[in-house]
Amino acid sequence: MKIKKIHIIGIVASLAGILFSLLTLRDQNIFYFSLGICVIIGILPFVSTVIIETERDKDKENMFLEFSRNLVESVKAGTPISKSILNLKGKDYGSLTPHVEKLSNQIALGIPVKDALGVFAKDINNRTIARAVTLIIEAERAGGEIGNILENVAKSVSQTDKLKKERKAAIYTLVVQGYIIFLIFIVIMLVMQFKILPMLTAFEGMDSGGSSSMGDIGGMNLSGGVDVDQLAKPFLYLLLVQGFFVGLTIGKLAEGNIKAGIKHSFILVCMAWLISTGAKAFYG
Repeated sequence: MKIKKIHIIGIVASLAGILFSLLTLRDQNIFYFSLGICVIIGILPFVSTVIIETERDKDKENMFLEFSRNLVESVKAGTPISKSILNLKGKDYGSLTPHVEKLSNQIALGIPVKDALGVFAKDINNRTIARAVTLIIEAERAGGEIGNILENVAKSVSQTDKLKKERKAAIYTLVVQGYIIFLIFIVIMLVMQFKILPMLTAFEGMDSGGSSSMGDIGGMNLSGGVDVDQLAKPFLYLLLVQGFFVGLTIGKLAEGNIKAGIKHSFILVCMAWLISTGAKAFYG
């Protein structure tokens, strides 16, 4: 990922916010909530870039399918594949347009079709398109019925796209369930933190009359007092770890790509941190 101006702005704003929080809010309950917002500001540009690139890859796959169909029609009409690519230069293929123009310009300069297609696939850097282009290169090199081979390539890309959409639709319910279950888990952790753990402090001093000494419970010496904040921290860490890996799992299941799960991980981790620290800051 290339570092862009928006990334630098986000990092600077995040560091400024963290410094301000350390200087003015360090001893207040709102400190960790403010710290979380500052960190989110710094990470958000990077996550946004990943999301945009993922969506751009999907658009490239859709446009490559359109490009393949147009190429098949032209080749089947009797036009050589090199001339067919040149004829497609002026058409709009969305985010794929610059790559198609570069491919056409290379062929116009006399670069062999197989070499130009190799650069085309390398520039796009998409697994589905790379496989399809490899088949086209081999077909062009071997000769024969190039039109039929191109048609089969287009059908293969179309089928792959259809399967991805079907999997995403089928897994949608599980994605929603994953978010709901995680929210329920957050609520359970908050109940533990603000209702159940404070009850442990009631045990403090109960052994003063010798009639209700609790001694040690689970290895904790309750007679000396219980630090509820210390006991609550592992719950927050558990929420963050679970949110991160649940997000990656959702992305892998829904779209077959862990990279697509980064946005889900970011959302779940932010939810866990802001809800937990916000509850502590405003209601703790």
